[in-house]
Amino acid sequence: MKVLAAMSGGVDSAVAAARAVEAGHDVTGVHLALNRNAGTVRTGARGCCTIEDAMDARRVADRIGIPFYVWDFSDRFAEEVVDDFVAEYAAGRTPNPCLRCNERIKFAALLDRAVSLGFDAVATGHYAVLRTEADGTRALHRASDEAKDQSYVLGVLTAEQLAHAMFPLGETPSKAVVRAEAAERGFRVATKPDSHDICFIPDGDTRGWLADRLGSAPGPVLDATGAEVGRHEGAHAYTVGQRRGLSLDRPAPDGRPRFVLEVKPATNTVVVGPKEALAVGALAGARTSWAGPRPEGQEFRCDVQVRAHADPVPATAAFEDGELVIRPDEPLVGLAPGQSAVLYDGTRVLGQVTVDRTVSVAPVA
Repeated sequence: MKVLAAMSGGVDSAVAAARAVEAGHDVTGVHLALNRNAGTVRTGARGCCTIEDAMDARRVADRIGIPFYVWDFSDRFAEEVVDDFVAEYAAGRTPNPCLRCNERIKFAALLDRAVSLGFDAVATGHYAVLRTEADGTRALHRASDEAKDQSYVLGVLTAEQLAHAMFPLGETPSKAVVRAEAAERGFRVATKPDSHDICFIPDGDTRGWLADRLGSAPGPVLDATGAEVGRHEGAHAYTVGQRRGLSLDRPAPDGRPRFVLEVKPATNTVVVGPKEALAVGALAGARTSWAGPRPEGQEFRCDVQVRAHADPVPATAAFEDGELVIRPDEPLVGLAPGQSAVLYDGTRVLGQVTVDRTVSVAPVA
């Protein structure tokens, strides 16, 4: 097959590209320039898509003997991921930018261009497994290494996109094996730290980054009774489940910690309360995508996962009035609108829904 290897400059994508070559594919490497400030240099494990990363990817491509290109997707990334991130927080929601990047950049913009240029598949360094089912369809499954499994952030991919995807690391038992293989191949990135946090906020200060773009908008922090217990500089800086940095003027009557329960951009208010009020008995959303055929019937059983490294929870999902409503067997804690709930059947990804609303187990007011 003719394969386009997406090479971030990290160890995972380097080994994935090398394995694609060894498997006998005709491989071309490409690094996506997503950062408009191309001169940015990575600091430790923070940030990605820097000029240093592009050079690391090129050195790997040279070593394994494949053509290498840099494609500038910075404008598309800014519009589809960064601007979306800002808009979601301004609306009181909590987005997942990695999920959006996979959905709109790596497996939409990149894949579309790859297919138009005659490539059969795009290979990435994600830890997930693709299997051909008995009916001939390709299915997305969890990686062999549960600690590194990235099927959650790939849960937005459609069956058509999966038909052109390749994940050479999916069956690898651990990240240590990948690093050892990179060292054996002579890749300088063998010991390169993994990137973490949000790639376009390399200093990790999400609140400050949002304040620079959305400005200051002072407002009240309220408890469940509507009493003002503090002030904030902008509701967009808060997310459901947050405990630290709440700027409260007085403690709770019972002395227990308080958490963000709601963010209300329309009134510029933040509502706080006890941890038990974070328990969610149901969630619903209208924006769904399916990694294969949509489940049959109005109701079906599944496991639901609401964060990249959260434990899956058995649940019942049902199509009701244009929404997918999911009722977990056990309450979920601290789930915010804007997050994605990825549905599984065992290890297989069924699809996902973007959460529009949640139903508390114990209503706040």
